[in-house]
Amino acid sequence: MPAAVLWDMDGTLVDSEPLWGVATYELAEKLGRPLTPELRERTVGGSFANTLSICAAHAGYKLKDGDYERFRNWMYKRMAELFSGRLKPNPGIYGLLSSLRGAGVPMMVVTNTERELADVSIAAVGSDFFVGSIAGDEVAPKPAPDGYLEAARRVGARPQDCLVFEDSWAGMSAAAAAGCHVLGLSDEVPEGVRSFDPSLFLGADHLHVSRWFVDLMR
Repeated sequence: MPAAVLWDMDGTLVDSEPLWGVATYELAEKLGRPLTPELRERTVGGSFANTLSICAAHAGYKLKDGDYERFRNWMYKRMAELFSGRLKPNPGIYGLLSSLRGAGVPMMVVTNTERELADVSIAAVGSDFFVGSIAGDEVAPKPAPDGYLEAARRVGARPQDCLVFEDSWAGMSAAAAAGCHVLGLSDEVPEGVRSFDPSLFLGADHLHVSRWFVDLMR
């Protein structure tokens, strides 16, 4: 078994990325120019600072003092509205988390979402499954490896003994740079990451995780 399983949140544990997409497109409209689907893809899994920078550059909007706080406050209020009553674990996640917890495997969430919204999403999955979490305003955001390095430190494990589930390029890159074994929930993955079909979560338990981890170590 891995020493710990480290989970990304948005798109991995919960299907929140479509809701982030709604707010991101609305943010772009507020800045003065509709966002293209290609540019929206560049915001997936990134920090709010990254999203704001992409939207502003596309709109030709020069950010002024106070704009970051103003647009962030709007974005997080809008996301709280979108999250309300709509978040639930992705298919198969609840059963897998239950099995891993029963097997005594420590788990943490590592997300680029800032704490005030991260806690809402984690609660929608079940906070009791996790020994802790690291939010995007507490370490350098993905693709920096800091969050995964800190998660491994907190559970008392070496990064190379941890298994990570991630769905975004930034997140997969961060986990790989930290030295973790990474299963990427995408057809396109960075070097050092194994592509993984999320439908395999359905009916999976800790024994499946053990086999996936052993396969990654070969």
